[in-house]
Amino acid sequence: QVQLVESGGGSVQAGGSLRLSCAASGYTDSNNCFGWFRQAPGKEREGVAAIVSAGGSTVYADSVKGRFTISRDNAKNTVYLQMNTLKPEDTGMYYCAADGPPGSSRKWYNPLEYIRWGRGTQVTVSS
Repeated sequence: QVQLVESGGGSVQAGGSLRLSCAASGYTDSNNCFGWFRQAPGKEREGVAAIVSAGGSTVYADSVKGRFTISRDNAKNTVYLQMNTLKPEDTGMYYCAADGPPGSSRKWYNPLEYIRWGRGTQVTVSS
């Protein structure tokens, strides 16, 4: 069974950067999406970025394009989310998720399509 553990969250000022890590233990099918999601208080969980193919193709929510980068280190079984130029609206609990839909489904953004979840790491951006 895959276990996911996030780390790297914290409090930063607007314009700052953070790098989140998601350490995965167990087998994950790289043909299925591996994603980062976030959830702000009172809001629904939303997809931020995902790796959608074994070749490492990536997709992003419009709100983070050009600022966030998702990457994978296969040797370390770890997926990263580099977050630059952070804004207060980026505040929330960030979760990584594995065993998502096939990349061809174009449903990477839907949390209901993912089976495995980490417990989350808090990101707080102050203005």
